Amino acid sequence: YMNQILKKLSDNIKLRKQLSSEKSYTSYLISAGTKECSKKFGEEAIELVIAANDEDLESFNYEAADVLYHFLVLVESKNADFNEILNVLDSRQTLSGHEEKAQREK
Repeated sequence: YMNQILKKLSDNIKLRKQLSSEKSYTSYLISAGTKECSKKFGEEAIELVIAANDEDLESFNYEAADVLYHFLVLVESKNADFNEILNVLDSRQTLSGHEEKAQREK
């Protein structure tokens, strides 16, 4: 179910990228460039961290959704393949976090 939602969102971002930036916020962000998309993702990540330290779960969920959306916009702005990112995550499933990090440091 989670993959379906993220796939649908990723597909929608790809479609909206092609729309006029006056009609689509997604298109506006991507047309502003990767630097702007990175900045917006960072702002949303900070808002999520702040929400995580409050007791309001609804606010946390809202900010987490914003982070996921802006992450996928950033992926699209880089012309990266979300499936490749998922493949990296999948390949890490057989390693502990400590092992995976040690392999990256080599």
